Amino acid sequence: MIGLVNSEDGPRVTHALPLPTVLAEATLRLSVGGVCATDLEIAKGYMGFRGVMGHEWVGVVEAAPDPSWIGRRVVGDINCPCGACATCRAGRPTHCPHRTVLGIAGRDGAFSERFTLPVANLHAVPDGVSDEAAVFVEPLAAALEILEQIHVRPSDRVVVLGTGRLGQLCARVLALTGAEVTGVGRDATRLGMLPRGVKRARPEELATSAADIVVDSTGAPEGLELATRLVRPRGTVVLKTTVHDPAPQLPTPWVIDEIHLVGSRCGPFDPALRLLASGAVDPTPLITGRYPLERADEALAAAARREHVKVLIAGM
Repeated sequence: MIGLVNSEDGPRVTHALPLPTVLAEATLRLSVGGVCATDLEIAKGYMGFRGVMGHEWVGVVEAAPDPSWIGRRVVGDINCPCGACATCRAGRPTHCPHRTVLGIAGRDGAFSERFTLPVANLHAVPDGVSDEAAVFVEPLAAALEILEQIHVRPSDRVVVLGTGRLGQLCARVLALTGAEVTGVGRDATRLGMLPRGVKRARPEELATSAADIVVDSTGAPEGLELATRLVRPRGTVVLKTTVHDPAPQLPTPWVIDEIHLVGSRCGPFDPALRLLASGAVDPTPLITGRYPLERADEALAAAARREHVKVLIAGM
């Protein structure tokens, strides 16, 4: 079985993966996978993960404890909690201290011909949503998590730092609130991909301490420092960047200006699927590359280059 494995020597494609045999979980055949910034950081050593990579995917259920799922086209939550600890019982399963995370921590991911996931994690893809749109559900849900965590008013001035994979989706979701949203980056092509109604700017064009909300989706350690400069006193900085290298930002401005810092990670899948099904968000123009699974290492390398936004991996 073919898959993209992160090892001590870096990511490599192998043809010798064993077939998954977790009988208590659903067995899934990969249809399409998506490469994200977290995958690139994992390749650098983030989380110390070793195993099959990939957590953005669309697949078909080949086997499941509940046979009603067999043959269905699905996506799935990446966090697999224990369900029994105090954190899970308190309703915070995505922060379960015993959880595994698909392709990120303690669990082989989706960039292989077949993989497994608990049935409770699965979400059926509506018939009108293509695989190429559905592969964006996980990052689109992460963008929607911002609205789960903070109240965005139509009168707010919102700045999204980064016009890459996640930044593009965050800008699209936040624009639905009626707020004044500005996407910030340096690449003219990526700025041009921002949807109608979202302003475009380079970092040097923005006034300091003027934004009510700043979302850091740069994927770079220096993004937090820029976000801190741009947000107004008692404003909110939403942190979406996860990097292997530490950020240089010191906390003094957060104290003086009483800035609210919100860490933001995974989000709700069902609203993301509804946005795709309704056409309110169309992420497919962000696709800039496609590779077969047997060339998944090339897909990873391509995703790290500036000319690409979203690179997809096609299943077998």
